[in-house]
Amino acid sequence: MAVLTAPAVPLAPALPQTAGPSCSLQRSGSLWQLGIEAQELTTAIGQLAEQLEADDDDSRAQALAELEAALLAEEGNKQALAAKADATCWVIEHLRGQAAYRQQQAKRLTELSRSDASRADALEDSLVLVLTRLQPTATRFSFPNHELSSRKSQAVEIENEALLDPEWLSVKTTFSADKTAIKAALKAGQQITGAQLISRRSWRIH
Repeated sequence: MAVLTAPAVPLAPALPQTAGPSCSLQRSGSLWQLGIEAQELTTAIGQLAEQLEADDDDSRAQALAELEAALLAEEGNKQALAAKADATCWVIEHLRGQAAYRQQQAKRLTELSRSDASRADALEDSLVLVLTRLQPTATRFSFPNHELSSRKSQAVEIENEALLDPEWLSVKTTFSADKTAIKAALKAGQQITGAQLISRRSWRIH
């Protein structure tokens, strides 16, 4: 019996997968990098827009495809930059809140330290008063675990500084710039050597 066989038909080669236009700029997680990439995307979009005026149809089509990809990349960059900036603002607020809390804690600890030192001084004065009343000529007291000693010194006590002659007074001269007057003069157009008027912008996170 004859067997029919179909002629072998060569398989068509698989077509290569063609990828659509894409932007070569890849976003990273760094705030600085996102800012740099935003500037690069803006420059690239401007250059691609100029290429749309090319005489060659293929060049215009290629530029249009790359421009669409760059615009999509720019939109993604804006979203990533906004998210990163928002997260950075949260960190700034957290750090400032932590700084304020620690400042309050430092103030509280300073007050506690001052109070403890004052109580210690008062107790020491009471102890010395009691002991010196019992032994007025003593300059040292010994206890099982501590020793209380004294040393003699001299200090000047000013009863009324206004009654002192000028020869007993020391004069301290200090200078500070009158910024209010200088600012008014500079705004009026006056030139002042050693000073200039600068403009600043302050920022605040809400």
